[in-house]
Amino acid sequence: MRDLSIIVLAAGQGTRMKSRLPKVLHQVANRSMLGHVLGLAQDMQPARLVVVHGPGEEGAAVAAEARAQAPDVLLAEQAERLGTGHAVMQALPALEGFGGTVLVLYGDVPLLRREVLQELLALVSAERPVAVLGFEAADPGSYGRLLTTADGQELEAIVEAKDATPEQLRISLCNSGVMAVDAGLLRRLLPRLSADNRQGEYYLTDLVALARGEELRVGLALCDEQDVLGVNDRVQLAEAERVMQRRLREQAMRAGATFTAPDTVFLSVDTEIGRDVIIGPFVVFGPGVRVADDVVIHSHCHLEGAVVEQGAQVGPFARLRPGAVIEAGAKVGNFVEIKNATVEVGAKVNHLSYIGDARVGADANIGAGTITCNYDGYMKHRTDIGKGAFIGSNTALVAPVKVGDGALVAAGSTITRDVPENALAIERAEQRMSEGWAARYRERKAAEKARRKG
Repeated sequence: MRDLSIIVLAAGQGTRMKSRLPKVLHQVANRSMLGHVLGLAQDMQPARLVVVHGPGEEGAAVAAEARAQAPDVLLAEQAERLGTGHAVMQALPALEGFGGTVLVLYGDVPLLRREVLQELLALVSAERPVAVLGFEAADPGSYGRLLTTADGQELEAIVEAKDATPEQLRISLCNSGVMAVDAGLLRRLLPRLSADNRQGEYYLTDLVALARGEELRVGLALCDEQDVLGVNDRVQLAEAERVMQRRLREQAMRAGATFTAPDTVFLSVDTEIGRDVIIGPFVVFGPGVRVADDVVIHSHCHLEGAVVEQGAQVGPFARLRPGAVIEAGAKVGNFVEIKNATVEVGAKVNHLSYIGDARVGADANIGAGTITCNYDGYMKHRTDIGKGAFIGSNTALVAPVKVGDGALVAAGSTITRDVPENALAIERAEQRMSEGWAARYRERKAAEKARRKG
């Protein structure tokens, strides 16, 4: 949309978050709130995208996140926090020469949807150069109230709650803060904003009254309240997470995945889940997970930065850490941790094992209690387990080490040297027997105990 530019206001201090982290950097579904807003903004392909951030270290952190999420972003600093109108003023230099529609978004409103913004933008025209996004609030509280025309289709004014009369406070139609304005009108009206109000701030919402004063029409688009949920404290952050998780689960299920207990599964915004996937209760997806078709993920698993290919099975109680690749038909069982390792086609790591910095070859079998000793206190080292190899239970593979195709490692071994193909490796003390020793031992101890009591 080359006739669209977007300004994202992200300079708020967020004191109610009680956090050293800037408010807009707090995460919902493992992406910063600012990241959600910028993702939506980029999806609309604006001609220019501007983020207004605050001063100092906090502002620098917000600017860095903005660049990370949107490399082509333009940045503007709001050194003094004098309201939303003042913030938009700081962005105007970045819009020099632009003549289309300017959309104003907020970095702490992570649940907005593209279709809502498209409805808002569709209202902007030569006859109606301003449009505002509103919603019916269950509890209007401190929201600005929308005063409409008699037919309810257009706006007359926006009144901030602190400046509203008792009658106006009874209005439930509220302002989201999201606004679309013709760029030329925005440049002309912003200098006319006044800070003559209880907050001593320049309200962007006063543009509506200024536009109406010039007998210009102001459009009104409506959305669900949750679409424009603003996050100001940890309680609202949790509510945003709840809504986002519900959306992500529904999206995955409608695309062909089965969640046996949906409310217990937590997804990241970038989680990819294929068709005919079955996900059990209490599964958590961190960032960067892709799950192919026909996969089964049993209960109480945690996945992050991992790929699970078609028909593989994971869990229950498994952990896939970054770099884990579980290939087609492979199995990762209970209390198994995989990190930076590939479990190839048809291989099995079924019980109580740690496989890190390794390759487990196709159709290999890893016995219970096996670990790859990948860290020497200074550096990480790789373990390579060949195709069809069999690793006995309670084996320690001290990396760097290679087990050849078809090789067998006896249970209880500590392997420190490479094992050739089809070889048997045994590293343990020879088993010895003393016939009748256990009975004689018990008799001796029983007699000793009796003496002590006597």
